[in-house]
Order: sequence, then C-alpha cells, then structure tokens
Amino acid sequence: MIPDLCISGIFVPGLLGGAFIALVTTVALLRLLTLLGAWRVFSIRPLVELAVFTIVFSLLAQGLSTIGSLP
Repeated sequence: MIPDLCISGIFVPGLLGGAFIALVTTVALLRLLTLLGAWRVFSIRPLVELAVFTIVFSLLAQGLSTIGSLP
C-alpha cells in the first residue's frame, strides 16, 4: 500500500505527489531543451514530452521506493 501525504489535514495520494514533482521536473527539462534548441532533432514534440514525463516519473517512483518513502 502506498502511503498518503497529509497536507493541512487533507490526505493526498502518494502517487499524486510524485506525479506533481515529475511534472515540475519535466517542465524544467523541456524549457532546457528549448533553450538548447534540441527540438529541431525531434519531429513529434508532444510524443517527446510524454516520453520525458514517463521517464522522469518512473525514475522518481523507483528512487522513492528504494529509499523507503514508497513501499
């Protein structure tokens, strides 16, 4: 079972918190790709955005389960 986060008395699912962190990280990485001009390499930008989010979220979930924050 995944532990819930308690924020000001409101219980938030643990995966939702992880997804929010992954979303913020993904936005930062996509802005970095824009600044570097790396979008010229990719033909389908939304697919790349989804792939980056999936990779960041899976790495975050794997890292959190390794340190014991998630079971």
